[in-house]
Amino acid sequence: MRDSAAPRTPKSEHTRALILETALGLFLENGYDGTTMRAIAQRAGVSVGNAYYYFESKEHLVQGFYDRLAEEHRAAAVEAMRGVSDLGERIRLVLTTWLDVAEPYHAFAAQFFKNAADPSSPLSPFSAESKQARESVIELHGLVLSGSNLRHDAEIARIMPELLWMHHLAIVLYWAHDHTPRTERTRRLAERTATTVARAVKIARFKVVRPLVREADSLIREFLITEPDQDSPRPAPRQLLPEPDQTPEPQETT
Repeated sequence: MRDSAAPRTPKSEHTRALILETALGLFLENGYDGTTMRAIAQRAGVSVGNAYYYFESKEHLVQGFYDRLAEEHRAAAVEAMRGVSDLGERIRLVLTTWLDVAEPYHAFAAQFFKNAADPSSPLSPFSAESKQARESVIELHGLVLSGSNLRHDAEIARIMPELLWMHHLAIVLYWAHDHTPRTERTRRLAERTATTVARAVKIARFKVVRPLVREADSLIREFLITEPDQDSPRPAPRQLLPEPDQTPEPQETT
């Protein structure tokens, strides 16, 4: 991907940001399908070849937007969660800060998701090109769990961030189709489900339900359609029932 190979000098970063900002403005004006790389280059005052130097295609340009959105969301979420230890509240804050950061781009979200639904598109959240943004959000959900006051063992710490990311994806999909003012309906959904998901995580700590948690994790990892890196094969799914851990069963707290 040429974008990753572009030199990260102040001038190149400025040019790259200019092209990206120009593209987002044209998407708002003309829609995603109505915007061409030539139009983006012309509005940004750069050559078409220069635009393609930083972004291989319009799809890769949008991927750059995804990466930037992930960075902005992480900064906003970490700041919002500062001093907050309740798991449900931390989950809610991660979801609502994403809605705040993404709100300006809701007008053409449906166009993005139409392309993201194509399994061969680099805009798919499961594509190799989306790996950086995907892993950034999964890592953020790991911070949601580790920074909470919920007692949990290493297995829960390993399994839950990806499951929380999938909950996040479901909220994003709902948001893309929400036409209420300031996507108010999605915000209410995020608040309601944050509490439910937090309760599910608390229940998952107990060994009596741990086999079900492991089975869910195994199914997701085996059947989730992600594109592996070109240089490394997709890892084999883990065994359904690994060696039982020796950590004491957590005491339920209110």
